[in-house]
Amino acid sequence: QIVLVSGHLDSWDVGQGAMDDGGGAFISWEALSIIKDLGLRPKRTLRLVLWTAEEQGGIGAEQYYQLHKENISNFDIVMESDEGTFRPSGLGFTGNAKARDIVKEIMALLQPINVTGVYDNADGTDIDYWMRDGVPGASLRDDLSKYFWFHHSQGDTMTVQDPNQMNLCAAVWTVVSYVIADMEEMLPR
Repeated sequence: QIVLVSGHLDSWDVGQGAMDDGGGAFISWEALSIIKDLGLRPKRTLRLVLWTAEEQGGIGAEQYYQLHKENISNFDIVMESDEGTFRPSGLGFTGNAKARDIVKEIMALLQPINVTGVYDNADGTDIDYWMRDGVPGASLRDDLSKYFWFHHSQGDTMTVQDPNQMNLCAAVWTVVSYVIADMEEMLPR
């Protein structure tokens, strides 16, 4: 059984792609790194996917889906970060009411960093295939007030990234992915 965390690596042609979507790729990598460094071994596999060709129509996501859809019942949740890694506020979530209630309980664990929101509908070109087939999905929600200052521009460089805000995003990704991967049962569908 698999909990999938992800971001994509296809920078736009005029910038470095540090925010879109290097930040999402980084926090996904960091979540698994933190869990490993803490010596934690969840019941399910945590899988990192760094998608390609999202800007070209999600070609990488479609290829991955085609290669793995026969095992769809083993995918517990698919998570994608693709809206920058600014100050997080919670998760967008797609799934049934029982699964949403569980995700709300998990997000309550993040009260100390004030990131507890669970919003309707996960977003992400790279996880849409899975969600359409009933796999619960989550996307990071964060402060988008500056996102379009840099999106697909020459300004999308490493200087956009705030290490403190990225650490908070990585904390959200780490807690959510680990707790779901270590629950007794998969999220209800």
